[in-house]
Amino acid sequence: MDEEIVDRSEGFGERLLGVLLDRARLLPPQLVAPLVAEEVARIGGRDVSILLQDYAQELLVPLPGRNLHVSQPEPVFGSPAGRAFLRAQAVEVPQARDVRIYLPLLDGSDQVGVMAVTMDALDNDDRRLLGRLAGLVADILATKNAYTDQSFHARRREPMSVSAEIQWSLLPPLTMSVPQVEVAGILEPAYRVAGDSFDYALNDNILHMAVIDAMGHGLDAAAMATIAIGAYRHARRVFISLPEKYTFMDDAISQQFGPDHFVTAQLMHINITTGELELVNAGHPAPLLIRDGRVVRQLESATTLPVGFGGEQPRVRQHMLRQGDRVLCYTDGIIEEHVAGGKPFGEERLIGCVNRQGDEPSDGVRADLRRLSHTLKKERGGRTSDDATLFMVEWRGGAADHLAVLD
Repeated sequence: MDEEIVDRSEGFGERLLGVLLDRARLLPPQLVAPLVAEEVARIGGRDVSILLQDYAQELLVPLPGRNLHVSQPEPVFGSPAGRAFLRAQAVEVPQARDVRIYLPLLDGSDQVGVMAVTMDALDNDDRRLLGRLAGLVADILATKNAYTDQSFHARRREPMSVSAEIQWSLLPPLTMSVPQVEVAGILEPAYRVAGDSFDYALNDNILHMAVIDAMGHGLDAAAMATIAIGAYRHARRVFISLPEKYTFMDDAISQQFGPDHFVTAQLMHINITTGELELVNAGHPAPLLIRDGRVVRQLESATTLPVGFGGEQPRVRQHMLRQGDRVLCYTDGIIEEHVAGGKPFGEERLIGCVNRQGDEPSDGVRADLRRLSHTLKKERGGRTSDDATLFMVEWRGGAADHLAVLD
């Protein structure tokens, strides 16, 4: 039998991406930008910009670097760069004699930022190569960020407190998307947050989620949040049930801080195949179930004491999601902020904002949650005096096995 002949020769595209991939391991962080600019020049591109999301999730700010084109920050909402970022799709802007293309930088499904390139013209080969180059650049930036402060400096638009520094270092990626489920989270105020945090992990078919709010402000709250999230992650990697996770977290907080300190928490499991949701709510406002863009009800659960009070093992409440359902978790900083007249913002106004947004076309969970966060902040008169967290999950169901099969 004649053996099938496979062409293993190196084509132009492989050489282009291969140089970056081969050098990435040893490349110092400050040399990523010059190499990327040189790679883009090989296909006729120029004026390369790398734009990173600021901590408040309002601007895309240019990363400085040799051979990079550094311009003014661009707004997340209302700019071509912002559209590419929010929709995770390339955006092309024709100019007088050329075209500017904005490519999302995605580390997995997490949004690192946007790469902008100017080309005399674009064909499908250019689009394919630039898209794959942007994916590789995102992976390299994410890897290099583990041992450089370069991108952190670029993303900061104002001084950051020590407690906020701790909280941001705790967070998982702000967004995660697979065919069956998508999640996104936001912390406010970005540069002064202390006790709020969230965490998640997708293990086989179970999405594990936690949203917490440690009492107090400043370093004390940040320390409690750090231990609570650490205990949650340890329990998630050892135990199975939600009650065991709660008990483990409760023991960690009570033993470390004593009976006068506590952390409110929401713990969830979602089976991404069936849509079955398990919930333990320890002192948080009840999550909102959003269906077809409207809040249909709160997801109630049995009363459970906050973490640290030594409460009884909690009872788990089960809910069934429909395909396309969204669950919105939030901390009390969202609804207890005082607005004009001295009244708290309240849950009713939160639901009204969610429903009004549901009347508009959706751009996906990550974009919709950012828009909701900005709307709520505007409704509160720009005030966020307490920590405030929004965390949203959309369940789609289905399967992803086809992604592991080569065409």
